[in-house]
Amino acid sequence: MSPAGTLDQKMGSSPMATAKPIVFVVDDDEWVRESLQTLIEEEGWQPETFESAQKFLDHPRASIPNCLVLDVSLPGLNGLELQKRMAERTEMPIIFLTGHGDIPMSVGAMKAGAVEFLTKPFDPEALSTAIRQALERSRLTLAQEVKVQELRERYASLSRRERNVMALVVTGLLNKQIAGELDIAESTVKAHRGQMMQKMKADSVAHLVKMVDKLGLKGSH
Repeated sequence: MSPAGTLDQKMGSSPMATAKPIVFVVDDDEWVRESLQTLIEEEGWQPETFESAQKFLDHPRASIPNCLVLDVSLPGLNGLELQKRMAERTEMPIIFLTGHGDIPMSVGAMKAGAVEFLTKPFDPEALSTAIRQALERSRLTLAQEVKVQELRERYASLSRRERNVMALVVTGLLNKQIAGELDIAESTVKAHRGQMMQKMKADSVAHLVKMVDKLGLKGSH
């Protein structure tokens, strides 16, 4: 992985930044799928349509901004059940479409993270706006995942001792105290600390603490 300063450059030249966002559609009504495909293409996005939840689940995950326009009533696995299965896929916001949704159903879907819950026949402008918002949310989520992956690679480059020192530095201990904890010389702590800060590209302890938080490493030393 190249230096931190080049992250924006990498993002700018990556497929995520240049490829057309994908709008997945799952609806068992062929007319609806065709209508949505036309709308999506007219907006300049890539449509991917499926007639069932299972066929959608069999499709590979996208690594570029994407969202899902999902019918509630489907043969087999229905839309709300599919939403539950996709709870961890935060890079793919969901917009529900239904011909017979009720208030509790829409409230439940929104509480579970849906961007919008629209009824059929859908308003093209309202749907386009919802898709645009969903794709922006997806873009931000994917960009954050890229940053976290870069942090993971930096952390993986640390030696075992550098990781030990890092875990103690973020608790606020001074070099002398860290030396006592690890039973090594204070000068050795300074050397490991310098190397660790350089590898992590951290310009302060506060910056390092934020990195540890993003990596989910608190309390691991």
